[in-house]
Amino acid sequence: MTDAEWVVVRPLLPVPGWMQGQGGQPEAYCHQAMLDAIGYLVDNGIKWRAMPADFPPWDRVYAFSAAGAIAA
Repeated sequence: MTDAEWVVVRPLLPVPGWMQGQGGQPEAYCHQAMLDAIGYLVDNGIKWRAMPADFPPWDRVYAFSAAGAIAA
C-alpha cells in the first residue's frame, strides 16, 4: 500500500480503544503492515500459515482481520 493510499484508508479504520482512553494495550504491529499482509494473502491465494516473514505473524494478522478491523 502506498503512502497516498494509506492517507485515504486510515480514517476508515476504527480507532483502537487504548487511544480513546478505554484501556488495553497498544497494538504491537502497524495497521498499514496488517493491511499489506491481508492484501498479499488475498492477491496470492496463500494459506494464513504461509505468510512470509516480511509481514507480522500470521496469527496476529488473522486476529486483526477477525476482530472486525476491516470489513470482509
